[in-house]
Amino acid sequence: MKSFKRLALLFTLILALGALAACGSSEGENDTSGENNENTEGASEGISGEVAIDGSSTVFPIMERLTAEYRQDAPDVEPVLNSSGSGGGFKKFTVGETDFSNASRPIKDEEKQIAEENGVEYTELEVAKDGLSVVVSQENDFLENVSVEELKQIFLAESGATKWSDINSEWPDEEIVIFSPGHDSGTFDYFNEVILEDNEMKEGENVTLSEDDNTLVKGVQGNPNAIGYFGYAYYIENKDSLKVLGISEGEGEAVKPNADTVQSGEYTPLSRPLFTYVNNASLKDKPQVADFAKYVLNNAGAAAEEEGYVALPQEKLDEQLEEIKGIIGE
Repeated sequence: MKSFKRLALLFTLILALGALAACGSSEGENDTSGENNENTEGASEGISGEVAIDGSSTVFPIMERLTAEYRQDAPDVEPVLNSSGSGGGFKKFTVGETDFSNASRPIKDEEKQIAEENGVEYTELEVAKDGLSVVVSQENDFLENVSVEELKQIFLAESGATKWSDINSEWPDEEIVIFSPGHDSGTFDYFNEVILEDNEMKEGENVTLSEDDNTLVKGVQGNPNAIGYFGYAYYIENKDSLKVLGISEGEGEAVKPNADTVQSGEYTPLSRPLFTYVNNASLKDKPQVADFAKYVLNNAGAAAEEEGYVALPQEKLDEQLEEIKGIIGE
């Protein structure tokens, strides 16, 4: 009888220990689950929807990196990024078709007027600096530097120069082949303003215009008599096959673009700011647009450097971030 009682007691004890072990295991699993939830929670949790972005091909690499990285933090938000040139982007933005408009030059007065007529209020955000780069092929053995005056002769329709020897007798007696951004490009507008002084650029058989910077890169790469220009990042990406030219003004020494000369403004007159413009109504009414705008300003410096541009001081980005938060009401 005593043996039976002992067996019964032992059996009860085993059951009790099993129950305690099960409880301990369950509590441990709950703790781990809580830790996982904490690790996956982000600032963008619960935000969804589309963000429409268009504009400059120069700003495109920066924004492409930012949108790709942002998707990892906010998988339910879909940034739709296109590149139709600064002018093409503003055509959509000023009638309210997009949330962001990337630009390699400031918005023009006529574009401001269209936006006003359509009730589109916006905020200009500077995201990086760029050194608009004048390039030739690595096969070119006669150019290392070029003056602003020589650039005018190369690109201006009124100059009458069709061969390199027309500009400098020591240069080859070969046709000048030009690759330039198209008229919807902010890069074209900037070059036209600071180099050509808004005079007509050459057109014709030996001139290729394109909003696609990769088309310009490929055109210059294989032709020792070609010259072109585009954003500094496109030169950096293809520096093994392209040569960037130093630019001189007046009696000054030629300066080539790099992070220091662009940031300081020494690379003149082709250092320039890069922008994205954001629709204020989108900021207020679309949480995903507000969230992405804050993400851009928090990460633009790193993205610019990764893509070969010049990062703004973080203080400048932070000032703009506070402006955005004021519009949102934070």
